[in-house]
Amino acid sequence: MTESLGTAQQPFIHATPEALEQFRTLLRDPANAGRAVRLGVRGGGCSGFSYVLDFDEERPGDHRFEIEGVTFLMDRKSVIYLKNIRVHFEGGLKGRGFVFSNPNARNTCGCGDSFSI
Repeated sequence: MTESLGTAQQPFIHATPEALEQFRTLLRDPANAGRAVRLGVRGGGCSGFSYVLDFDEERPGDHRFEIEGVTFLMDRKSVIYLKNIRVHFEGGLKGRGFVFSNPNARNTCGCGDSFSI
């Protein structure tokens, strides 16, 4: 059973229009059919935790979030660390791809791929 957190007025995940468009493009790939965007954390990285971003199928206990037609999944552990996270996409020649802004992080590494609480 999935659980939903957040509401339309107070979403749990914030995604910029650029990120949503990129997710939609990637989800149209036949290899990602029936999948959603998994956002999570794992131990590691230079600051203690690393972000996980992947396409995955829903699992028991997942929290499910819908933003403008894009489904996000998050496991219970990750919910604690990623409340109100903002996901942006920076494209172009010097773009960095998906960029995270985590209000729960006390420290973030220089590359932005890991954080500590």
